[in-house]
Amino acid sequence: MPKNSSADQQVRSVWLRAQRGGRGEPPLTIDRIVEAAVALLDEDGIDRLTMRRLAERLGVVAPSLYWHVDTKDDVLDLAVDAIFTGQPPAAAGTWRDDVTAVLTAWRAAMLRHPWATAVPARRRPTIGPNFLSWMEFLQARLAAAGFTGAGHAAATWALYNHVMGSAASEAALQISDAERRVGQEKLRADRDRYPTLAANGYLYDDDWDGSFTLGLAYLLDGLQAQL
Repeated sequence: MPKNSSADQQVRSVWLRAQRGGRGEPPLTIDRIVEAAVALLDEDGIDRLTMRRLAERLGVVAPSLYWHVDTKDDVLDLAVDAIFTGQPPAAAGTWRDDVTAVLTAWRAAMLRHPWATAVPARRRPTIGPNFLSWMEFLQARLAAAGFTGAGHAAATWALYNHVMGSAASEAALQISDAERRVGQEKLRADRDRYPTLAANGYLYDDDWDGSFTLGLAYLLDGLQAQL
């Protein structure tokens, strides 16, 4: 297995390390590895992705993968970027319209591949070229609206956290109808302690699309007020 330089070993992201040469088995390419990895992740999630299973999917022996990637985390970095293949929506309206369009498409991409919502929690920087195109679009529209300096950064991360949090919550929540019913009954029985949760059907609040859209409108209203 080839070794990276000591400087490269301090850089975890596959996007920031020096690229490998063309050695290895010719039929095996990064594109093939990523395509197979996304398929496995879609089927079984992050926890069941292993280099051995990925190699079996590709019909090669596991050591062959290491000519192209160093670790499973490299595979995840590449796979996350692959789900953002293609350009973000073109600027076509006001900055608010364009931000709404790109974040809506961003959320949809994450929900098509729910495993991706768990990757940021692994403390890996999301800096692949496809994802950066989407982030560039978002920041460019905010800059064009008039956000600068610390305000530009705060606006970016408020919107980023909204879309990522919405997708992660929807992808992760697993609750049965029986759990909703029994849980809400308990809240109603303890309404003296939780009056608002009991009155507003807390455990039945799963209008993900509506909450995302309305929450984004609230955020944009607040950002508009800053301008």
